[in-house]
Order: sequence, then structure tokens, then C-alpha cells
Amino acid sequence: MNYRSWIVPPALRDFHEGRIWLKEHSPFAQQDIERALQHHYVQVLPGIQTIPSIKCNRCHNQNRHQFILFDCAKCQKTCVYCRHCIKMGRVSSCTQLMIWAGPRFIKQKKHTFHWTGQFTLLQRKAADEVLASVKQRRSHIITAVCGAGKTELLFPTVYYALCQGLRICIATPRTDVVLELFPRFQRTFPQTTIHALYGDAPKQEGYAQLIIATTHQLYRFKQAFDVMIVDEADAFPYVFDDTLQQAVQKAKTAIAPIIVVTATPSQKLLSQFPTVQRSFIPKRYHNHPLPVPQFSALWRYEKCFRAGKIPRKLKKWVEHQLAQQRPFLLFFPTIELMLVAEPLFQAMESTIVAVHAEDPERKEKVLQLRQREVKGLLTTTILERGITIANVQVAVIGAESAIFTASALIQIAGRVGRHVDFADGDILFFHHGITAEMDEARAEIIKYNKEGFSE
Repeated sequence: MNYRSWIVPPALRDFHEGRIWLKEHSPFAQQDIERALQHHYVQVLPGIQTIPSIKCNRCHNQNRHQFILFDCAKCQKTCVYCRHCIKMGRVSSCTQLMIWAGPRFIKQKKHTFHWTGQFTLLQRKAADEVLASVKQRRSHIITAVCGAGKTELLFPTVYYALCQGLRICIATPRTDVVLELFPRFQRTFPQTTIHALYGDAPKQEGYAQLIIATTHQLYRFKQAFDVMIVDEADAFPYVFDDTLQQAVQKAKTAIAPIIVVTATPSQKLLSQFPTVQRSFIPKRYHNHPLPVPQFSALWRYEKCFRAGKIPRKLKKWVEHQLAQQRPFLLFFPTIELMLVAEPLFQAMESTIVAVHAEDPERKEKVLQLRQREVKGLLTTTILERGITIANVQVAVIGAESAIFTASALIQIAGRVGRHVDFADGDILFFHHGITAEMDEARAEIIKYNKEGFSE
């Protein structure tokens, strides 16, 4: 494409449009970037601004305790960098961020929509309400129980937006949710360029009109999206990190609506959208009730694991799942205890493996469970949401632990019974004392079942 007598590599524009990127980390030739600067196709801003107050221009962190002074070898001065977003490459007071300011990509308006499923009456109503909100550029909250088919009811809205030449982002706090959603949207919109962005994601070519990303990746975008969908908006760390919530606002255009999707909305989340339209789906697409958690005391379980033994009740439960050839998830309160327990379970069945957030093989292990190459996974709360496996059975070890909030326990229970052919299953809370959070989670699930089947 020719702009003012020089050739702009289309890939440079496609990559940088809407992105805030470290100039020194651009994947394109320096001479192309310099020529883009000369023709004002790229704007440059300092990584850290110090006036009127200190602020990172990528993640918008303003917490002074997260800025670190260092002796910079590059500029031979004392500089400051932002520790908050350091994993994305160091942003400092002497580095430059760049964003595309030249002619915009002419977005495709012809897309194919391949989905043969059918909505329930509740799904159809919610899908129509969300679509109406987007047409009016109005934000919207979807509250639906785990397994209600929240992803599918977004399809009509995404298709409408694509055909209008709009750019859409589906953001979620968890990498596992991105990995779950990406192939589903690829199958539904086979002619649309879709990118999945998360830590260590592979390089992806072309201009993506639909981006599925972790909320952390939104630090790298500015006024890029015409429709912003935040899935699992109640999940850690998004719900506790103001900079992630600011990143959502920064990444969308001023008039772009925000569609919030959640199974367990907090009062804080609802208070952020006090006047928006809301849709509620109290039951699953297959019209079966949510499995209700059962409580089972597991006294001194930690001491038992450290002594080299699996607690008797838990061992019996795992043996039953293995005998029935049913895949299972065992949720642990800490990585450390899970790794202590891993070899004990492997002595029962060699394919049982553990997975956690920093595990480089986490994606592969989940796929192995889905494909029945492993019999079960020991996991932390990273798999509390965004994972659908047919006939999976679930147990929580140490459900009384602080990490297992009512919201987390509801999400964990929501892994069970999602498939129409396996609409029931085990969800067992092993505990060393019942907590208010456990009671709240169970009561909430029972309430959803009453609301969904009250007619």
C-alpha cells in the first residue's frame, strides 16, 4: 500500500494499529519504523511520565511503590522503571512506546457464521438483549450459571459487529479461558482473522478483527476496540486489580460498549454498572439442574500427605473414578501441598499429573485430560473456570482454605455436568471444618436450581 510516496509494510500497520508497543521491541526493521516516524504514521511517547505525577504509559500504574530507580547502561543516567508490568518487557523513563497513527486498516465486512446449535428460550432472550445493547452502543451485563452457554449467546453479537466492520475484543483474566474460547470462535467464524493473546503466545500473522486475550494483554492496547467483552469478570486478578479494569477502558474506543459476562457477579462489579441492561440465565442449556456440592470431613489431610499417605476417604473416591474410567480434577489449596501429593497419586495411577499457573506444560496437560491420555489432574484454582471436559468429576481438598471463596467454589462446582450426555456427577468438598464460604456456595447453587426450575 502506498502512503505519501513510500511503501508501508502492511504487516507493520496490521501489527501496530491500536497497540502500545516498546519501540525497541518492534518486530519490524528499524528503517521502516524510522520512515513511519518521519511521515507521522507512528506516535512516540515516553515509557514513564513524571509530570505532573509519575505514571506508566503502558499499564497506567501510578503506585509510587512499584517504580524502581536503576542505573541505566543505555543512557548512562539514573532512570526509573515500572515493576507492575515488567513481565511484558521493561518500560522505563528512557524507553519509548509507539502506537500507529497512520491510515487505518479497512476492515472486512464479509464473514461467515458457522454454528448449527440451537438456543434455549432463555439463551435466545439474552442473545437478543445483548445484540440490542451493542446496536445502541450500550453496555450490558450477562449473569448466567456455569454451563448455561454464555459463549454461544455471544455469537450473534460478534457476527453483527464483524459485519459492521467493527473490531472486537473478548478479554478474560485467565489464560485457560483464552485457550478454551479460541478454537470455538475459529470454528464459528472460519473466514475471520482471530488472534489469541496471552503470555508466551505464538506469533500470529495479519490484522485480527477479533482478538481473544487475557486482560493483562490489554495493557498493550489503546482505543483499539469498538466492542469490548469481558468474560469471567469476577475472576482473580481482574476483580482486585484496578489497573486491569483501567486497561479495559483504555483499550476500547470512547463510545464502545462493554459486555460483562459472569456466573458469580460481585457487588463491586455490579456497582460499576448501576444503570446498564442486564440478562440473567438461571439454568444450563441442557435443562438439567446444577450438581450440588457434598461436604465430607477430611481431618488432618495435610499431615497425612506429608507422612506419605493419601487420606482414606480421598483415596477411595479416586479409586472409584479410576474404576469407572471417569476423568477427574482434584483442587488443592497450595502448589506446595499439591506437589507433595503428586507422587502419592502417581503410585495409584502413573498418568495422574499436577498442573499450576507456572507450569510450562499446563496447556498440554489439560488437553491430555480432555483426550483421556491422563486419568486425572491435580490442580490449583487456575482451572476453576474456562475448562469444559465431558463427564469430569471434581473434588476439592481443603475446601475450608481461604483461597476457596464462595465464588471460586461455585466456579469449581460448575466444571461438573456441563455436557448434555453427562449432566450429573460428583462435586465433593473435602474439608477440615465447614466455612461460611462453603455454605454460601452450596446455598447459591441450590437457589439457582430453584429459580431455574420454578415453573
